[in-house]
Amino acid sequence: MKSLKNNEVWFITGSQHLYGPETLQQVADHSEAIAKELNNSDSIAVSIVFKPIVTTTEEIYAVCQQANQAENCIGVITWMHTFSPAKMWINGLKILNRPLLHLHTQYNRDIPWNSIDMDFMNLNQSAHGDREFGFMATRMRINRKVVVGHWQDNQVHQQIDGWARAASGWHDWQGAKFARFGDNMRYVAVTEGDKVEAELKFGFSVNTFAVGDLVKVINDVSDAQIQDLVTEYETSYDLSDNLLENGEKRASLIEAARIEIGLETFLKNGNFKGFSDTFEDLHGMKQLPGIAVQRLMAKGYGFAGEGDWKTAALVRAMKVMGTGLEGGNAFMEDYTYHFDPDNSLVLGSHMLEVDECLAANKPSCEVHPLGIGGKEDPVRLVFNVNGGQGLNASIVDMGNRFRMIINEVEAVAPTHDLPKLPVARVMWKPLPDMKTGCAAWILAGGAHHTCFSQNISTEILNDFANIAGIESVNIDRTTDLRQLQNELRWSDVYYKIYDK
Repeated sequence: MKSLKNNEVWFITGSQHLYGPETLQQVADHSEAIAKELNNSDSIAVSIVFKPIVTTTEEIYAVCQQANQAENCIGVITWMHTFSPAKMWINGLKILNRPLLHLHTQYNRDIPWNSIDMDFMNLNQSAHGDREFGFMATRMRINRKVVVGHWQDNQVHQQIDGWARAASGWHDWQGAKFARFGDNMRYVAVTEGDKVEAELKFGFSVNTFAVGDLVKVINDVSDAQIQDLVTEYETSYDLSDNLLENGEKRASLIEAARIEIGLETFLKNGNFKGFSDTFEDLHGMKQLPGIAVQRLMAKGYGFAGEGDWKTAALVRAMKVMGTGLEGGNAFMEDYTYHFDPDNSLVLGSHMLEVDECLAANKPSCEVHPLGIGGKEDPVRLVFNVNGGQGLNASIVDMGNRFRMIINEVEAVAPTHDLPKLPVARVMWKPLPDMKTGCAAWILAGGAHHTCFSQNISTEILNDFANIAGIESVNIDRTTDLRQLQNELRWSDVYYKIYDK
């Protein structure tokens, strides 16, 4: 996931034959210039591809059909340069299965006060041409993004980029496969969900694989492969003394390397984009996969512990959305609280599996006992995470729908060393404040597992939820608990009377 440039967003401009060939040529020239500007923008990560203007029902249907079938097309931008009667768009929009962004712009930024005439007005009609299109999209109940502003405005570029990143994450989910080694952690509720409905709604599949099948692949790893990876560990991390050559725990490092190679081999052979496991069902493995999971997430795989396939899929999607941006996206858990009234904080972590993409400095590679799982001492990467703006996101199954919950946070730089806590960790303040943020999360049914992000905005995740057609609950600086509870009640009613 080094670049999103292979992902294409098609730029489609609507008009009609009422204005004659000269005007239509101007429409085409203007449309191509806008598409070229957007494609060359440093603020937009995907490719914007100009498509010939459409002026009839047949042309619109054909280009929507082509978009559906194009492998690299992840979405469509529409713009009505002139007036484009929207009944022409019905059949095309009915079949369009790519995310839609409606760009409400016009070619000229300013009105040419001294020269404006009716020819200019007939050509530059997006102010009401886009409203005609907007009515039809709303009448058809089509989820879409609407961006308003001049096409040379960098804020417009940034909004298009955010939506395109959401569309990229959605595109990556279509046909994706996630492996579940073992079942859900026993008796746990929120990590479960309807995998059939998820495949219908989201496009990815989740299937369980026997731990024994994974163990067989792990056991087939060669000594040469292990040695190469151990050497990589030695150059990439600060190894604790007992993991160095001839150290008393060196065998644990070798076993950790064997597990990582076996896991990655299994995932590659099955073309999986992510996985989950549970410490209650790892029969045949000598230690829980700590460093293996951390490094595989850093390579782009989605992961969540205890069988939580929903969060594993979300971690993968958010990694795709954040491609090329500074900062990372990683599996996380609200672990424990610091209830100092003057400086309330959440300590986020997990037993072993927090992605090294968040590390503020070179991670330390260590081995320590783990009180659960009944295995040998696992190897893991230990590090702190920098402060700064971030968010936690979670997807839960509400029974009749999926809900995404997003809580914006302010991560803070570590103020203590935590010498006896050998895990990756981050401290943050939930917005709008500790009490309101935590109460809002609980009222919304948010899971204890999340994807913590340093580079994805709430707007991008709202775009993603909109594309997916699922509910989105936002907890931020403006959150008021009474209003939030009302919104949750209204949402319950909405999904009882109307659900596509």
